[in-house]
Parts: sequence; structure tokens; C-alpha cells
Amino acid sequence: MDWFRTLHGAWLVLRANQLWAPYPDNHPKRARACMRRFYALVRLTYGEPSNPAKAAELEVDWWRVHRELQHEPGRTPDELVESLVRLYCFLYGEPEEAVRPAAVHRATAMDLSDQWVADGCQPDSDLLPLEHAALVRAYAALLAAVHH
Repeated sequence: MDWFRTLHGAWLVLRANQLWAPYPDNHPKRARACMRRFYALVRLTYGEPSNPAKAAELEVDWWRVHRELQHEPGRTPDELVESLVRLYCFLYGEPEEAVRPAAVHRATAMDLSDQWVADGCQPDSDLLPLEHAALVRAYAALLAAVHH
């Protein structure tokens, strides 16, 4: 993307996150609208995703599942992994088994981040290098899944 579209896209994602963030009084419909505009912008540049509204729905759905994991005891990380797998399959057109490792590592990174926040966001926490490693593994696995 050119710099203007990149800046606009970053603003749309930031705004979607701001709309989603307040707990419990967030704005999922408005967050989805921002993400739909983001994915429409991506489509203008790259021709994909074929359905920006569906991409936005799947994106905000994993946010919802993650939020439920944070605040509702008894939820399993498997739900988050499945939600990420659905998003990755849709966005990248790859089969579930190809993108599942990336989703597992991404969910692990989110769990570590949530633990870090619960522990008070200490900058010298032993959780931070673990989270970093999980994110690197997540993006490496996603790259391996989509790189042909």
C-alpha cells in the first residue's frame, strides 16, 4: 500500500480497537464497521479479501472469544484457536491444518500477555520474552502456511 492507505488503514484498526476495548460497554458493531472499511482498503490494493464484511466479522469474532476467555471462567483456549483458524482460512485461503499452528502460537501469546497484564505489567517480567517468542513462532508459522 502507499503511505496514505497505510496510514488510513492503521487509523481504522486503531479506531476499531478503541471501540472494542471498553469492558463491558464496548461497541462491536462499530468495531466491525471500522474493520470492514480496513479490509475494503486492503481489497482495493491487493484484490483480497473477497468479502471485507466477512473478514471483519471473523476478525472481531476472535476479539469476542478472547474477551470471553479473559472474563468468563471455564472457557477454553481451544475456542480462541478455532476462531483464529476460521479467520486465517478465510483471509489466506489455506486449509485448517496449514494455519492451525499459527493460531495455536498466537493464542499462546495472548494468554501470556493476559498473564502479564494480570501480574501488573512489569517491564522486567519473565513473561515478556515468552510472549515475544510465541508471537515470532505464530508469524513464522503463518508465513510458512501461506508461502508457496
